[in-house]
Amino acid sequence: MSTPAAAEVVLPVPVVLVDDHHMFRAGVRASLDERVSVVGEAADVDEAVAVIHAHRPPVVLLDVHLPGGTGGGGAEVVRLCADLIGDGTTRFLALSVSDAAEDVVAVIRAGARGYVTKNISAKDLSSAVVQVAGGDAVFSPRLAGFVLDAFGTAAGEVSVADDELDRLSRREQEVMRLIARGYSYREVASELFISIKTVETHVSAVLRKLQLSSRYELTRWAAARHIL
Repeated sequence: MSTPAAAEVVLPVPVVLVDDHHMFRAGVRASLDERVSVVGEAADVDEAVAVIHAHRPPVVLLDVHLPGGTGGGGAEVVRLCADLIGDGTTRFLALSVSDAAEDVVAVIRAGARGYVTKNISAKDLSSAVVQVAGGDAVFSPRLAGFVLDAFGTAAGEVSVADDELDRLSRREQEVMRLIARGYSYREVASELFISIKTVETHVSAVLRKLQLSSRYELTRWAAARHIL
């Protein structure tokens, strides 16, 4: 996968929202915060390609399962907008209920810059839009591993830095890997036979030692170092 250069982000970020369910589009539009402005909507492949080319938005929020076109869904939309991706005009962020590996890989292979599931919070979705507009790749925690498995370590990614991992105790490293993969605190506690309170303590220590502010940043940190 090629890595587009970082872009200067001007707020609010104009986006086109593509999903075949009107009520879902209305809910997303109402939930996005002041950093994001929905400038167009579409409900199928053909309409999406037309609306995206008409608005040329910095970011498209795209469902992966869409009617129309030749049956390729969101991945088909991305491929048909390759001209906008190629010149750096538009980046695609998949937003889907599906967390199936084949859906994630198909849309990323087509050229999307990220993939988040529909259980993401409104605040985190707005942040993801801004990050993608700036050139970052954004994934829901459980999905980053699919991309690494499918594409390997992308050019420019760094190898594991011993001094960074050495900041963490053995238990903190175990907790870090599970949290980065998308496990809940309760799931981590069950997996490692420790209390949820202890998990919370370890996560706080990991974020502090690595100078990160959220589990989403932790996932990107771990993915970049190929240690998921």
